[in-house]
Amino acid sequence: MFNILITDDHPIFREGIKVYLNNEVDFTVCCEAESGEEALKLIMDRNIDVVILDIGLPGRNGLDILKDIRKFRKDLPVLVFSMYPEESYAIRAFRAGADGYLSKESFASELVKAIHTILHKKKYITEAIAEQLAEEIFTEKTNIPHSKLSEREMEVIKLIAEGKSIKNISEILNLSPNTVNTYRKRIMDKMSMRSNVELAVYAYKNKILD
Repeated sequence: MFNILITDDHPIFREGIKVYLNNEVDFTVCCEAESGEEALKLIMDRNIDVVILDIGLPGRNGLDILKDIRKFRKDLPVLVFSMYPEESYAIRAFRAGADGYLSKESFASELVKAIHTILHKKKYITEAIAEQLAEEIFTEKTNIPHSKLSEREMEVIKLIAEGKSIKNISEILNLSPNTVNTYRKRIMDKMSMRSNVELAVYAYKNKILD
């Protein structure tokens, strides 16, 4: 029996996944976490065989938490299961240490397949992700502009695109306004943009928002 930890801040979603996975003869959802920090504590304290991890968590995002997991559990299978589109986040997730990436729009049967795959120490890569990887490898294509951004910068551009003010963003991310302005300037420089409107339009066109 494999013990599964579900990390997601939506209770209804966790309950639905738990019910489905507990019907599998070799799976049991042994614990749940609403935040990344709670997940890290459970991973250290409990016997967990696989982690299902969302990106959009309160506080630190899932990819930052994944990097922490890899510091003390290098071989723990982690499946990133998120609403964020594969073309924007899958490669970032693999670079952070994920064993698989799956959209929440996928069928439940595909989730089971993904978990079995990573439990056998293999990477779970969908057809869409495989095509993206192939394109990067064989076409020598210049990386998309937002691939240059750090995880924190991605959080900032998303909030800017949602119309949040510098003050709002500083409160949401628990940063000073000056620090947020610094991140905004870095984003502008890296992406060769000049205004929040340009950033917002780019975010919508490239499906960076939920």
